[in-house]
Amino acid sequence: MVDVIVIGGGPAGLTAAIYLGRLHRACRVLDAGRSRARWIPESNNCPGFPHGISGEELLARLRTQAESFGARFEQASVAALARSATGFRIEGEDGRCWQARAVILATGLADRLPDIPCVEEAVACGALRLCPVCDAYEVSDREIGIHGPWDAIVSHARFLRGYTARLSLLPTDRDGDAADLDGIDVRVLPAKGQLVFDGKRCGYALDDGCYWFDTVYPFLGCRSSAHLAAQAGVALTGAGEIPVDAHQRTRVSGLYAIGDIVSGLNQISVAVGQAAVAALHVHGELPFAPRG
Repeated sequence: MVDVIVIGGGPAGLTAAIYLGRLHRACRVLDAGRSRARWIPESNNCPGFPHGISGEELLARLRTQAESFGARFEQASVAALARSATGFRIEGEDGRCWQARAVILATGLADRLPDIPCVEEAVACGALRLCPVCDAYEVSDREIGIHGPWDAIVSHARFLRGYTARLSLLPTDRDGDAADLDGIDVRVLPAKGQLVFDGKRCGYALDDGCYWFDTVYPFLGCRSSAHLAAQAGVALTGAGEIPVDAHQRTRVSGLYAIGDIVSGLNQISVAVGQAAVAALHVHGELPFAPRG
């Protein structure tokens, strides 16, 4: 039995572990090693890194910092989360079990990526980008494509049109209706073309040829592990999200949720702030532990 188990080793979970360690709370981090942040080739909007930092380097620094304050890490994928008489019982996919008085869910989201060969290389070189809030500045005035279901890409067209006049919509499901764009000046290509990658750029192949882009933003949805909260008794929203209060508490006592798994702005700075809020609140809710 430990004070807090953090499920997820991304920026949110690691920041929570740093705070908990500095609060002298016994903390264990269960990390499957699949943080969304690892996809970031270089983040230039992460505070404190004026020359940018890769997602992997940021994760490594945060983990080292958490370990320096006593956080323990285990490589694990969590399969089940349930309330127990004394807190929570967590079961891994490999059958291992853990117990904690409180749990902070920081499992994030997993982007659904286009079905193209070498998709990881496409992300690594910037031919595919996953977050326009994070990195559209880096492709200002370049040739940008937005790929995904029509309704999803229309919702992002206004935002990205603020970065370039060379913007194209690449619908996966149906031909677009210009009326949906509310006067936004963008190029709309026919639906259901094939996204391709040549090792440097992504293109959109149609019967009349292939249209090439400096970068493509795919909006194909995400997979969430919010079902873990549901297993513990949280009633998810109609959209399958975890409702939390101002302290990042769910409606199940002792269970918190932070980072991209919580509805809102999916940004490292937001996840870090939520982690601090949750860690300090859970510390106050746990039994008092005087030093000495």
